[in-house]
Amino acid sequence: MLHGMAIPNTFRCFRIHNDDRGHRSGIEEASLGELSPGEVTLAVAWSSVNYKDALAGTGNGRILRSFPLVGGIDVAGHVLRSRDGRWREGDAVLVTGCGLSETRDGGYSQYLNLDADDIVALPDGLDLRQAMALGTAGFTAALCLLRMEHNGQKPEAGPILVTGATGGVGMLAISLLTGAGYQAHALTGKFERLDELTALGAASVLDRRTLTMGMRPLESARWAGAIDCVGDEILGWLTRVIQPRGNIAACGMAGGNELHTTVMPFILRAINLLGIAAGSTDYPTRQALWQRLAGPWRPPHLEQIAANEVGLEDLPGVFEAMLSGKTTGRTLVRIGGD
Repeated sequence: MLHGMAIPNTFRCFRIHNDDRGHRSGIEEASLGELSPGEVTLAVAWSSVNYKDALAGTGNGRILRSFPLVGGIDVAGHVLRSRDGRWREGDAVLVTGCGLSETRDGGYSQYLNLDADDIVALPDGLDLRQAMALGTAGFTAALCLLRMEHNGQKPEAGPILVTGATGGVGMLAISLLTGAGYQAHALTGKFERLDELTALGAASVLDRRTLTMGMRPLESARWAGAIDCVGDEILGWLTRVIQPRGNIAACGMAGGNELHTTVMPFILRAINLLGIAAGSTDYPTRQALWQRLAGPWRPPHLEQIAANEVGLEDLPGVFEAMLSGKTTGRTLVRIGGD
């Protein structure tokens, strides 16, 4: 039980530095007073590894805005103490984004202070592990579909193409889409994962390595919409192949941060390019979307997608593998467990 639980003087965390000694990261001992302040103190149970975490932990991306910080943009656990009346000792809660491992200490820590305004109650239908199996990746996939549906996307319009399909967002998006009644198609550079993608519900799997994109401003319109985790050349190609009034939800840049296209898809086919910024989503939307993820939009293949578990000591190897394109699905970080 949490009641009366004492926080140790020091505890383990995975902290990232960038100073006169250069960029470095690893497990350290820290005290609660050293970490970012907040009205709520959490006993952390689970976190996860996202592409953004790998960039931050290795220094390959400018993610952190101050140093040192504890890594991890996702966290789930139980409230130990609270100075805010909305949260009580023992409450099961989660936070994704909201500046974690960017402007304040993140989830790779046994204990953590949080801003009360950022916390979402664990919805009925999910346990703490399942919440982190979804994490920022699942929230992003759901936000993509929410924005697309707000813009008129419907299952009967036709299939949705998911790029970067073997990544965490991609696999969760395929599972979520099929569970929500859409036909999902997958584009991947790991065609050897064909069976896994079809098991998630992908009706068609395209090999990115043999893809012919064409160079015309408008190519044959093949999909009613797309969830793009790749960016760059792939996103430019998508603008040329989406059906009239279709939606592209752009949520990642694993392939690069540039976009080369023309205005023609926008003024001749009236396609919509929707930017997805999961970390800064307003609180009412965040709360409502987590309720959907625990209910009608819960990906039916969640356990298969998030079968990999690691500890804090394993993070450097996971980061390198993720940035090298050697990971699939979701990786959970067990910190305290359930």
